[in-house]
Amino acid sequence: MLIPILCTLFVACTKLEGWGVLLWSSENPAVPSGTVLPVYIKSNINQAWVAGIPEAYRTGSDAPDKFEIPLKQMDVFGTKKAALKRAEEFAQLAVTYGETLQDGLPVRDSTDNNARRVYRLKLGEVVKLLAKTEGTPAISSTGEPLPGDWYQVLTSDGTTGYCFSYRLRLFEYSGGALDTVRIAEERGEDAELNVVLSKTWLPESYGAMLASNNIDMDMLNQQWGFYPGQDTGKARLFLKDMEHDNIIDKTFSYTSIQPNGMRAWRFDGASLQMQLRSDDVLAVQYTEEGSAIRTFLFVALSTSLDDIILQENARRSALFMRIYNQGPLFSSANYGTLTMNRNGSFSWSGFELLTPHIIPAFVQGTGKVMMKLYLDSSLEQRYTGAFTLQFNGETVSEVDFLYSFESQGLRMEYIPKTSVDGVTVIRRDISPAIIYFSKGVRADPAQSPAASGESAPDDAAASADEVILIEE
Repeated sequence: MLIPILCTLFVACTKLEGWGVLLWSSENPAVPSGTVLPVYIKSNINQAWVAGIPEAYRTGSDAPDKFEIPLKQMDVFGTKKAALKRAEEFAQLAVTYGETLQDGLPVRDSTDNNARRVYRLKLGEVVKLLAKTEGTPAISSTGEPLPGDWYQVLTSDGTTGYCFSYRLRLFEYSGGALDTVRIAEERGEDAELNVVLSKTWLPESYGAMLASNNIDMDMLNQQWGFYPGQDTGKARLFLKDMEHDNIIDKTFSYTSIQPNGMRAWRFDGASLQMQLRSDDVLAVQYTEEGSAIRTFLFVALSTSLDDIILQENARRSALFMRIYNQGPLFSSANYGTLTMNRNGSFSWSGFELLTPHIIPAFVQGTGKVMMKLYLDSSLEQRYTGAFTLQFNGETVSEVDFLYSFESQGLRMEYIPKTSVDGVTVIRRDISPAIIYFSKGVRADPAQSPAASGESAPDDAAASADEVILIEE
């Protein structure tokens, strides 16, 4: 962007701030990235450097000799020697850019597919390649390494991170108007097919799960979906078949993807077809042995799977910390001491009276607290939430509880598995077992009614350390 004369009052434009290396080519004037420029001013108001325009890139004798460059689009050094050294290191990628071929392609904070995402690229968005780096190889849905390299990249808004080049089209650009032409148009390809191939297709149950906001992390972590494998010639169908209660994991080798009707395509060499039912719903069909045809629906979510998982983990952590902050030590004269640990684990001693009808025999009194359960709307007014205690032992055992906070502690109610549908608690037990814990006091079991042979009080007079069996 050209600027008015900024140095007419008290600052002499001839005084240098330093020397810079242009990282992103300028449109007007058309200065290529990698060019070393004299830098006169750093404008914090405009978030820009004011740099000199080399004579070779001026459009006329009366053209301005200075222009603004966004701060993050230039590396600035104190000496020209240092800038020239940086330009030499940058020379191999100086005019190399990348256009993303996948909507939602992540830019990460390190060179690993599991690293934190710092930016989400849109289909056709352009990034500047800054450096080629070593990193963990990216793996396809079939378990094979994907071709490509990790690059440090710069986005148009100044975000810096790392991106794997498998879904980038690399091209050179030396300044002027950056008008990237669609790959489909350049090669005469099916533009709508390219859009389909750029999206991540997940089972339709994911869409329903997101709509209800009851997130099943076990389902998300399976990475179920339809993966067309357009660059490997191997499409993969990986999902849970709810109709037959089994897992479908099929790989189809094919030679090409060809049109097969309105918004439909066939995979040549395989018994596989797909059709767009809407912009974000894809029907995938294949023929089984015996000529049986199976059809499954997949959806493209507006939120990336990484973001959904990140948000759900944050929600669970916040719920657990509320329980932790309520204690973290809870005690009952009859049922021992339950301690929540900040790392999400627990220890419970003295629960023998709950074995085996609630807590299985032979488990250890340690394990992990899992905040994976949601409440049906009919339970939300009465309970704060529900959690699962995963006990360690020869076999891992999970026990579910509803819970609510009391002024003096924690109220827990056992949930049988028959009261849970997926990740949602839909009802209480017919004869619920309710446990009251006091907070912050380690109880003396020798003083409990059970230890002395006394009978437990009834519901109306229950103390805060009893299990109450209520017939309803």
